[in-house]
Order: sequence, then structure tokens, then C-alpha cells
Amino acid sequence: MQIFEELQARGLLAQLTDEKEIKDLVNNGKAVFYIGFDPTADSLHVGHFMALCLMKRLQMAGNKPIALVGGGTGMVGDPSGRTDMRTMMTKEVIRHNCDCFKKQMERFIDFSDGKALMVNNADWLLDLNYVDFLREIGPHFSVNNMLRAECYKQRMEKGLSFLEFNYMLMQSYDFYELYQRYGCNMQFGGDDQWSNMLGGTELIRRKLGKDAYAMTITLLLNSEGKKMGKTQKGAVWLDPEKTSPYEFFQYWRNVGDADVIKCLKMLTFLPLDQIEDMEKWEDSRINEKKEILAYELTALVHGEEEAAKAKETARSLFAGGGNAENMPKAEIPEADVPDDGIQILDLLVAAALATSKSDARRLVQQGGVSVDDEKVPSIDYKITKEALLSGVVVKKGKKVFKRVIIC
Repeated sequence: MQIFEELQARGLLAQLTDEKEIKDLVNNGKAVFYIGFDPTADSLHVGHFMALCLMKRLQMAGNKPIALVGGGTGMVGDPSGRTDMRTMMTKEVIRHNCDCFKKQMERFIDFSDGKALMVNNADWLLDLNYVDFLREIGPHFSVNNMLRAECYKQRMEKGLSFLEFNYMLMQSYDFYELYQRYGCNMQFGGDDQWSNMLGGTELIRRKLGKDAYAMTITLLLNSEGKKMGKTQKGAVWLDPEKTSPYEFFQYWRNVGDADVIKCLKMLTFLPLDQIEDMEKWEDSRINEKKEILAYELTALVHGEEEAAKAKETARSLFAGGGNAENMPKAEIPEADVPDDGIQILDLLVAAALATSKSDARRLVQQGGVSVDDEKVPSIDYKITKEALLSGVVVKKGKKVFKRVIIC
């Protein structure tokens, strides 16, 4: 099976502008493609996972990826999927975030010997002359068509700033610049980016002629993939300092039953025939499927050693064992622990296992908290300073664990 057919079989492709030409380029390793990443944080999260895996698959098939970080567009902010305006970032913060991205991307993409590029659209966007830009690019965009785009329609009710209204032109200009500078002939993005991507394809063809090779593909579930990166407490990060390998493993170990096979196909590099065999397994083996998914993705991001540790720790804890060496740790300053011990509500908040004392109270009253495998009987329960000096394992429900220790 060639790469284009494999991408289809894994459910990754949705809309294409030129299927025959795209298929030919991708299968013959002639695609120079880009995917954009907005530097809104100093770490990528699992919402970026699908794009990174796609770049790796295509590079393995001989194609050349360009990771475009939005140092310029990040100064504006993408309105897609937003109900409010993004927080403005300084150039220094954006530059730092871009540097962090490359370190994480190198686990997926081989940047050596020009096999892939990482470029920053600040290199061309920040030096543009506004009037020249309007004269050169503005005539190729219809305001009526722009207002019909989903990325703008969602914001019209609450208000769309003129700053954000420029985003489509800037993203389209990115493709034009990448085509001119690096021969980039293809762009990938989520279905929420379709309008912006079409704008780039049309801009190239209008300015350079119909023979200009510019194509777009959207990922079937990239918008859903962004949601994968969000939990009640925030994003699941690829940076181990923000989300430990154990927590990352547990996130995928706990995906919904209906999503397991879909995630295995779209995100792992297991052969399709192996995944199709797993699809036939009895429902009683669902946890085995989830463990395979969690291990494969943790190994991809953090390496096989960390994935094995996370799996061992999870098995030990679920079996009632006490091996908490590799589980997430929460450290509490000794000064915050009274001599007669700390109340469980304060401990849960300090360990970030509850968002507030009222949240902690509800968890305890519902019987959802245990310390060293003993259910906490009441909100008056205390943990001694002596116990915290050696560390205690605090569980919230059946799936969230932390080793809490005095630092």
C-alpha cells in the first residue's frame, strides 16, 4: 500500500483540491508540504499530535516537511474556533515558544541535511509594508467570500476585530512565500482551516498563473484532535515537565472505548492489518487495546524506556501495589504542613488534585479519595507530617494518582 492510500485507510484525509495530482506527488516522494503551528505556549500538546504524526509518515515516504511556526501570525491570532480574541504575546515570548517547539518536533521529524525545514513566518510578515501588502494581496480577496468562511462566521455575533480579519490574508501569504522560497507545493491543515488554505492556493494561482502547483489537503479530525489536547485542568502537553510520561500514558489509557481503534489508526505507526485484527477482539479486551495505544504514543513522544516505566507503574497501581516510583509527584513545602498534620481538603488543593476546597469537599464526600489505598472517611481527615516526609499515594477516583511528598 502506498502512502496516499494508507493515509486514506487510516482516515486522515478529508478534502482535497486536486486529488490526482496530490496522489502522484505524495506517492512519488515529490511533495514539499507545510503545516503551521501557532506558538501560543512553550510546548506542543496532543492536539498537535495528528499533524506531527502525519509529517513523520510523509517524510518516511520521501516527502519533505516544512514546519511553519507562526511568529508573525502569532502577533495577530487565529480566530478559527474562537469565541473571543486571543491574548496578545510579545516577540520575546513568541521566539521562546518557537525554540521549544523545534526541540519537541525533532522527536518526530528529521531536520538533518535539509530533509525537513523549520521556518518562521515572522521572517517575511513583520517586515511587510502595509500599503504595499494591501495593493499586492488585497485585490485577490473578496470580503463577501471571506465573511462566508466558517472561521469568521463563528465570531460575527460576538464581534470580529479588524486585526483578526487580516488573518486569512496573512495565512494565504504564508503559502505564497513558502512556494516562492522553498518550492512548497502542498499544505495540510484541519477542517477548520479550509477557507484559509483555499485562500493560499488561489493566491498562488492568481498571481503566478494556473500552472502554479499549489494544493491543499485537510485532516479529517484535526479539529477534534485539538479537543483531544484539552482536559478539565487544561492541556495534555508533550513537554514532560508539564505532563509527565505517566500522566501522558494515563491520558491515552483512558480514552473512550469508541475512540480506541480510531486513535490507533490515526496516531500510531502499527501496521493497519494488526490494528484491524485488534478491531475484531472481544469487548473484554478493550483495556488491552487501550494499553497498547497508550504505550505506543508514550514511546513515540517520550521514548520506550519511559513508556515501559509508565505501563509498569499503571499496572502496579491498578493491581493495588505500592510502586509509585514513576508516577506523578506533587511536592508541598514543609512550611505549609502544620505540625499536627494537613487536612485532606488542603492537601488535595495543594497537590492540584482539586481545583478548590469546595471541589475537594465534594470529592471526599462522594467517596472518591483514598490515601495509600485507604478510603478517606471524612473531610476532617488529616495526613501527618511524618507520613508526608516519606510520601503518600493519593488517588482521586480510580484513574488519577499522585505521590505527595514534603519538599
